[in-house]
Amino acid sequence: MIVSDSLCSDSRYDVVLVGAGIMSATLAILLHELDPGLRLLLVERLEEPGLESSSAVNNAGTGHAANCELNYTPMQSDGTLSIAKAIAINASFERTLEFWSSLTEEGKIDPEQFLHLVPHISFVWGEAHIDFLRKRFEKLREFQAFSEMKWSNDLSELNEWMPLVMSGRSSRQLCAATKVDRGTDIDFGALTNAYIDSLLATSSIEFRKGFAVIDLNRQGSSGWRLTLKDQHSSKDVYSKFVFLGAGGGALPLLQKSGIPEASLYGGFPVSGKWLVCSDEALTSRHYAKVYGKAKVGSPPMSVPHLDSRWIKGNRSLLFGPYAGFSSKFLKKGSRWDLLNSVSPSNIGSMFQVGINNFDLITYLFGQIRQTHVERFNALKEFLPKANSKDWKLSVAGQRVQIIKRTTKGGVLQMGTEVVTSADGSLAALLGASPGASTSVEIMLEVLRRCWSDRLATDQWQKRLSTLFPSYGKDLNADSDLFIKVRQRSDSILRLV
Repeated sequence: MIVSDSLCSDSRYDVVLVGAGIMSATLAILLHELDPGLRLLLVERLEEPGLESSSAVNNAGTGHAANCELNYTPMQSDGTLSIAKAIAINASFERTLEFWSSLTEEGKIDPEQFLHLVPHISFVWGEAHIDFLRKRFEKLREFQAFSEMKWSNDLSELNEWMPLVMSGRSSRQLCAATKVDRGTDIDFGALTNAYIDSLLATSSIEFRKGFAVIDLNRQGSSGWRLTLKDQHSSKDVYSKFVFLGAGGGALPLLQKSGIPEASLYGGFPVSGKWLVCSDEALTSRHYAKVYGKAKVGSPPMSVPHLDSRWIKGNRSLLFGPYAGFSSKFLKKGSRWDLLNSVSPSNIGSMFQVGINNFDLITYLFGQIRQTHVERFNALKEFLPKANSKDWKLSVAGQRVQIIKRTTKGGVLQMGTEVVTSADGSLAALLGASPGASTSVEIMLEVLRRCWSDRLATDQWQKRLSTLFPSYGKDLNADSDLFIKVRQRSDSILRLV
């Protein structure tokens, strides 16, 4: 149980959050909303918040709601379609929208700073892929969350949905698509800054930029001592609760914590690349996020998509992702990150994952060797009339895929995972997509694990019910409630 002390020292805090990205910022504002008296410290080693994975230039900006991401509805070996992950991700994103709506209603954030309405489209060609998409459409449409999804295999209608994609495409090519108009593009870096600005205005949080956490040690029942270091000095701070939300940098700090749970994890870094176009003549002709299907044998991270993107108010097109390799765990990290993360407790799992995921190794090796011509050819499958001179290569952020030791050996996990100490005094977030879009649900999970006693109090329950009108209820099991919640979010966030 986490309890606020009566603090009498500048070096003592109720909560220390490491890494000023979307995850730490989300947890910080949630905790402040539940208890404005908590003393929070946010630590960031870079000069500004949200510059790593949360930065708009380092991610696809998709509000992941499973509207268009075909890898969230995989075909099983028995020929059936699994939609459980899609339903869960959609519900988590609705929870996020509920939270943003409440903060907007109270004047604490402005959705115009980070949120754009843009259709989400799944686009495939070839009989087998069209059959898959049709089954997906029919199964998802049974749920209220996807009731407004549209289907088409009519070329004229597809041309209306995505004229740039259909231009120059053979009329003999069999194509189909589904479309959800209520899709979003999100600048998570701008949202991170909006959260932090709102907190700084309350004087409940201290924000230290340019400080790295170089060590952390348990101090018995009193919590944790963290050593912070900038270019000139170092300082120890103390906290009852620590959250490691430093993206790829969370794993090394989790390992330094020495908690037994940390020994289960290793990580493998994967860098991302995009082809980006800022030509207004082209960006004005494409208004959607169009997701395709990964090629047979390719990992889920390779799902190709062509996105309308807004970065610092400017509209562009983004196509990818293309994978690369760097031993860094952060874009602005150290080349020794991977090697330093290897320990006797995880080296076996890492080798086993390498052996069992040879297709991923092959894919990454092929991606590293790709030429610009090869990348451009992949783009032309989406945009037959694409011109190479209109597109430039951009390096995105680093992902650290989770490698976990289980009773069945080492397992590679593609999603996000919350790791907590047994006493609930430390939590860390590992993994990658769809993390940012589901950050609110993930941080509620941190509260359930680490703040359970406070979470059960009338004060916290009452505030949670205000922030989340559907709190404690299953949206997918109550159509009337789902419609009511969605209409509220649409109205406040102007998603219509």
